[in-house]
Amino acid sequence: MKLVNKFIDKHGAGHVTLRPEDDEDMWHLYNLIQKDDLVRAPAIRRVQKTSATGSTESQRVRVNLTLQVSRVDFSSSAAPATSDASTTSDASSSANTSTAALHISGRVTAENQHVKLGAHHTLDIEANRDVRIEKADGWDSIALARVEEAIVPGRGAEVGAVVCGEGTAAFCLLSEHMTLVTHRISVSIPRKAVASGASQHEKALVKFYGSIYDAFIRHIPYANVGLKAIVIASPGWVRDSVFSHMAEEATKRGDKVLQKALREKTIKVHISSPHVHSLVEVLKSPEIVSQLKETKFAREGIVLDKFFKMLGSDEMRAWYGSNHVLLASDRGAIGTLLISDDLFRSSDPITRKKYVALVEAVQQKGAEVVIFSSMHESGQQLNQLTGIAAILTFPLDIEVVEAEENEAQETQKLSESEVTSPA
Repeated sequence: MKLVNKFIDKHGAGHVTLRPEDDEDMWHLYNLIQKDDLVRAPAIRRVQKTSATGSTESQRVRVNLTLQVSRVDFSSSAAPATSDASTTSDASSSANTSTAALHISGRVTAENQHVKLGAHHTLDIEANRDVRIEKADGWDSIALARVEEAIVPGRGAEVGAVVCGEGTAAFCLLSEHMTLVTHRISVSIPRKAVASGASQHEKALVKFYGSIYDAFIRHIPYANVGLKAIVIASPGWVRDSVFSHMAEEATKRGDKVLQKALREKTIKVHISSPHVHSLVEVLKSPEIVSQLKETKFAREGIVLDKFFKMLGSDEMRAWYGSNHVLLASDRGAIGTLLISDDLFRSSDPITRKKYVALVEAVQQKGAEVVIFSSMHESGQQLNQLTGIAAILTFPLDIEVVEAEENEAQETQKLSESEVTSPA
């Protein structure tokens, strides 16, 4: 993401102009833009013109429109699943060129010669086109932090992963905020039989491994310097067979770049099931933790694992749910706050402000705040747990704290009624 222009005063009023460049930038914009914000971006409108003779002519015109946002929709890139090992070049190329889609709907607030004031329109945000954002309620600390994070140069996929089982494989790219499934393979592997079945089984496996090699070349940017690790994960010993076949094939074809990448970057990890959600297990493995401990998504996995372990061993130090976490914050008990970016996308500004204030209060007390991306598996797990949790620095009994709160509220009500009652 490129920062084109920024003007924000000390009260948080102002605008920011950004230029998205890839799928992750679209995700950042989705998290920045909210209902009632003013967004200006290029758009295509079909305009009808009437000639002097009365005939009408329709043409497409590119205009810059400013909308007051009523709805924001995001969809990530979709990976087609091939049901046979013979992956076609068309299928793979379509997976490569597909990009995330961001649609912003609202009413036009600045009239021009082609569009009337108040007309409804949907902006389809395009890569390398400027987007100007003016926040309805001003720029809070979370929004500003998101902008600063988005414009850091040199981002991109940091881990390429192949999650495989016998006959299935999913190719994934993990960046700071997204887990993108770029391709899937599904091949029927017949079981070994006493007679000729064994040869059919071996043939199918060879075809499967060959398909994985071809898809890996197309969908994992192994030559990129920024790619820190190549993960091959599976139950059983499939990962070893896949790695061996790829190394042998790279040697046969004389692909020295791939040979070096496999030798220096590959980590083989055991997982319980051959599905993408098992990437949470991958990120908790010691091999990955040691190599990727500085990355955001690895930190998310480590913190979430720590929370679940605390929940199992000392539940008075592991709280979740909005009301409970707010109570823990009031008592200065939070050591680590886990919060999903989903909560900051609330259409209700009061709800968003509540979570922004919580984050700021926790940070002011010196505690750690980890904002989880709901585009990672760890973020989706946190969302299933209300989207907010906390690891406390000292144990607190929820029932005792709630009783104290109720007692305080009753005392306050009693004192207020005494003040208002006539003498």
